[in-house]
Amino acid sequence: MTTLGAVFRPQLPPERLRAVARLADDVGLEELWLWEDCFLEGGISAAAAALAWTERVRVGVGLLPVPLRNVAVTAMEAATLHRLFPGRAVLAVGHGVQDWMGQVGARAESPLTLLREYLVALRALLRGERVTTGGRYVTLNDVALDWPPAGDTDIPVFAGATGPRTLRLSGEAADGTILTASTSLDGVRRARGLIDEGRAAAGRSEPHRVVVYLLAATGPDATARLRAELVAEGLDPAPDLGVAGDAGAVAKAVQRLAEAGADSVILQPTADEPDPEGFIRFTAQEVQPLVS
Repeated sequence: MTTLGAVFRPQLPPERLRAVARLADDVGLEELWLWEDCFLEGGISAAAAALAWTERVRVGVGLLPVPLRNVAVTAMEAATLHRLFPGRAVLAVGHGVQDWMGQVGARAESPLTLLREYLVALRALLRGERVTTGGRYVTLNDVALDWPPAGDTDIPVFAGATGPRTLRLSGEAADGTILTASTSLDGVRRARGLIDEGRAAAGRSEPHRVVVYLLAATGPDATARLRAELVAEGLDPAPDLGVAGDAGAVAKAVQRLAEAGADSVILQPTADEPDPEGFIRFTAQEVQPLVS
């Protein structure tokens, strides 16, 4: 069964998050996703608040840019969230937007090397291992978490990926992959294939969850808002890129992504969505029953 969620976009002020998160919990939304886009809102702080304000909804952060964060700090924060809110936090890491990384003096010469080293170290720390490593970017000397995630279940670490090499790396070294809303149906199928190549190369056979954002708009001006968003992002308004319409139309788009290889589809409202709370209700109460 395809998991359905929605994004709280950081173009909204942080003080709006409480109402949106509580509503998501009340109406039965499966997952609420947050972004750590520069220079808007912090992913971990927002996730901690959303989890504390709610009881059941899973909260994802997609994604944390690794050039900005020491891997030990990310491991500490991830472990804390998982101990405080077992089974409800989902964290993804990735390259980050390279122009933004350059603005803060954190741009890596080899983003792929950094992400590989980061994923290996982060997953080991979250397994409770004591880690010593001296890579090109990630250096740890006898580091272990005093409070690793509780229980015997491994904590999944997701990676955001677009290019072929990063997709293969995600299959090799991550537990799941996040695909952006600019990913077409064929792009999802290609991504699945590249991820599986990485998994095979690493000898991994456990499930690998693929999460795809789907730009969605509903209401009387939905088509215009969707097209304007695609154009603003420099994307061709292709038929299978984003969806505008009622719950039936959105559910069909979700199903097409699921058939292409998505395990979870996260509806991404346009940046000018006039009713964020209404979008959450629409996702949970109108689209989700059709998907389920």
